[in-house]
Amino acid sequence: MILQSKEVLNSKGQQYHICCRVGDVGRYVILPGDPFRTDIIAKYLDDPKLVAHNREHKTWTGYLNGVKVSVTSTGMGGPSAAIAVEELIHLGADTFIRVGTCGSVCEESFDESLEGVVITGAVRDEGTTVHYVPIEYPAIADRHIVEALSDAAERLGLKYAEGIAQSKDSFYGQHDPDSMPVAERLNSRWEAWKRSGVMASEMETAALFIVSAVRGARAGAIMAYREMTENTIRVACEAIKDLIAKDQASGR
Repeated sequence: MILQSKEVLNSKGQQYHICCRVGDVGRYVILPGDPFRTDIIAKYLDDPKLVAHNREHKTWTGYLNGVKVSVTSTGMGGPSAAIAVEELIHLGADTFIRVGTCGSVCEESFDESLEGVVITGAVRDEGTTVHYVPIEYPAIADRHIVEALSDAAERLGLKYAEGIAQSKDSFYGQHDPDSMPVAERLNSRWEAWKRSGVMASEMETAALFIVSAVRGARAGAIMAYREMTENTIRVACEAIKDLIAKDQASGR
């Protein structure tokens, strides 16, 4: 008999890595990378409670508009992000918004008036997602989440572009490519991302989009340039409120 992933539990009957069980998390989840950022984001929820903290995965659950909403950290990179999303889906989560920081890539992304980017799709420049689908399959955000994030940013008077992210596996492959034996390849590919208008470089979005698509969930992402700001968190929370209202109105 093949062991199904949702049956991989710890000795307490919790999901093996995030250490949560059914009822611990909401269907709407905000996904920072850094576990310490979950503490900051949780303050934007009503009645937040710490649910679990295991390895890089820290989870809080509270409410927005009276609906259960959770915050779970994914850690750095595609492998741990995919684990977190898989296990959250096992528990009934189906709507994800990643919040994090990113680097600028193309010329337009260096506009200092921009707070960051609402991600519409991701370059799969990483290894996790090829274990799900062939590389030709696109990593794209759910259009309703993109719309909710962009509308929320505009309503709050904040300037976020919409654009594509490059999701990579190596931080120093970007920041110190010339020290790598494959420097020529790294530099030529970076030039390709610049010339094709890629707006952000980060490490988790492709995994989030692909796992969500394969598992029938929906996902989006909003990234801050330079450093995480609470403006990015505010936009994500407002977007979730909009999604909650629209889902309730449509009976979703």
